[in-house]
Amino acid sequence: MTLLFFLAAGWIFLAGVYGMVTSRNIIRTVGCLAVAQSSTYVLLLAVGFRRGGTSPYFTDTSTRTPVVDPVVQALALTDVVVGATVTALLLALALQLRKRHGTVDPDALTGLRG
Repeated sequence: MTLLFFLAAGWIFLAGVYGMVTSRNIIRTVGCLAVAQSSTYVLLLAVGFRRGGTSPYFTDTSTRTPVVDPVVQALALTDVVVGATVTALLLALALQLRKRHGTVDPDALTGLRG
């Protein structure tokens, strides 16, 4: 079952990277980056998954009961927050590019070449 999660995470990542490589629009590229970032959520949850596991904070469970890893869940939540922040920042930068240069096509941004 966990192999399926790893394959799903890889497929989501590859779909996002393919979209980034083939996109001719900065806003679509940011969206594809967010898709590639979401593969890390699936990967983190696959790492912390334990079949039959319960929440680790209950005191009435025995010590032999399998529990899921709460650190991995906290990392996934942190990953969601960081991903949303990075996406918002990149979209704000794309809007500024649109205001200043009139386009979001990377090939048309000739004023940015060194």
